Amino acid sequence: MSEPATRPGAPVTAPRPRFSDRFITATGERRAAVPLQALRTLWFNTGTLCNVTCTGCYIESSPTNDRLAYLSQAEACGYLQEARTLHPELEEIGFTGGEPFMNRNMPTMMRDALEAGYRVLVLTNAMRPMQRFASELVQLQRDDGPRITIRVSLDHHTPERHEAVRGTGSWAPALSGLGFLARHGFTVAIAGRTRWGEDEATLRAGYRELFVTLGLDIDVLDPGQLVLFPEMNARPNVPEITESCWAILGKEPGDVMCASSRMVVKRRGADRPAVVSCTLIPFDKQFKLGETFAQAGGAVHLNPPFCAEFCVPGGGSCSH
Repeated sequence: MSEPATRPGAPVTAPRPRFSDRFITATGERRAAVPLQALRTLWFNTGTLCNVTCTGCYIESSPTNDRLAYLSQAEACGYLQEARTLHPELEEIGFTGGEPFMNRNMPTMMRDALEAGYRVLVLTNAMRPMQRFASELVQLQRDDGPRITIRVSLDHHTPERHEAVRGTGSWAPALSGLGFLARHGFTVAIAGRTRWGEDEATLRAGYRELFVTLGLDIDVLDPGQLVLFPEMNARPNVPEITESCWAILGKEPGDVMCASSRMVVKRRGADRPAVVSCTLIPFDKQFKLGETFAQAGGAVHLNPPFCAEFCVPGGGSCSH
């Protein structure tokens, strides 16, 4: 893992660009850091390939983006085994992508996580890749349904705005997948977006009307059942998070996602997967913490703009 020359406590001798130094901000202040308090959620990025290309996708998933290779069942199992030894506090395994069900190993990786005793959360667009595993998913639901949550990306409660993000013709297949999940008794959550400037109450009311129409039993007031994500555009004018920001914002390091989660990725061409600090920054090599959990327990310095835009002031989290 490459690190900048500056170290905590070193004198600041010249201005530096914003977000360029892992430890020190452009103004010479110590950058905020988040220690791993307890690993509660372990994410597996199953690969960046996706069946659609979405506007504003932070990971740039598409039918051609394979910068993160497919994770194998054996690789995922290795991390589950290590986690059992080093992190007995682990509760939840999350699967994300890309579209996780593009990876043919998804049903077996879900089963491995369930058999290891963990809850499973899968982030999906519920379109054709998921539906091709219908029989496997129904069997998983029969065996371990209460411990499975499928979170479906439905960017808005209207087809026009959903398709403005996911492309023409994406609305009907998503609703078809939702219908399949509902008919078979899956616990379903929805992930929407706030990019249109509507207030939260209006958004949640719109989703409520849609869910009634679809016959979905989802509490729109529960932020775990209807997650509304802020935009993640890595704007250049977001503030750098310093140690003094915790008091200013009225937050603690433990409130941030990387205090309780890690993600496993496999970069294209790499011999082994890597453990990274966050689901939002899988490509930046400075946030590779190691190849094992034993190497990945250190503090995460909040250098990426996403930390300021999404997690710390925004309060965003990819888990429940």
